Amino acid sequence: MAKVLIITGDAAEDLEVMYPYQRLLEEGYEVHIAAPAAKKLQFVVHDFVDGFDTYTEKPGHAWPADVSFADVQPGDYDALVLPGGRAPEYIRNDRACQEIVRHFAERGKPIAALCHGPLVLAAAGVLKGRESSAYPACAPDVEQAGGTWVDSEAHVDDNLVTGRAWPDHPAWMREFLKVLRAAGSAT
Repeated sequence: MAKVLIITGDAAEDLEVMYPYQRLLEEGYEVHIAAPAAKKLQFVVHDFVDGFDTYTEKPGHAWPADVSFADVQPGDYDALVLPGGRAPEYIRNDRACQEIVRHFAERGKPIAALCHGPLVLAAAGVLKGRESSAYPACAPDVEQAGGTWVDSEAHVDDNLVTGRAWPDHPAWMREFLKVLRAAGSAT
């Protein structure tokens, strides 16, 4: 059975973890969640409220991480998913997390990143010369890392599939599944 790794942490966007997690399970993939520590994570829900200049944050689901970044064996996995929310802001500084991301990028394995997820790609140094969508406020981070930000719900750059935020889920996951199948990772 093909295996997919989701890397995230506390304050990840609830929908951006749970949608790909459940969708990939539905397709027959084995899915594991990795975080800085193997513990119960607290996700959050971001939404826009009239009168606010940016999104608001409310508590979301709690969900266990299966493995810590330090204990991940990236060679055991066929693909990687990087959800958004606030988690990417701090997990991007974790050296083991960066090494995991570089493993997938260097080997051309399928990678899906959404919203703030490309911040982790930038910190791992794998966006140079690549095109990536992301939450629009992350465009400067993508460009500072040597990439080109693309305003797209599902941008495909070879093995990398990126989107702006959870409203892009259907298109983003549809394109990611195509990349997974083309890579021979389908069950």
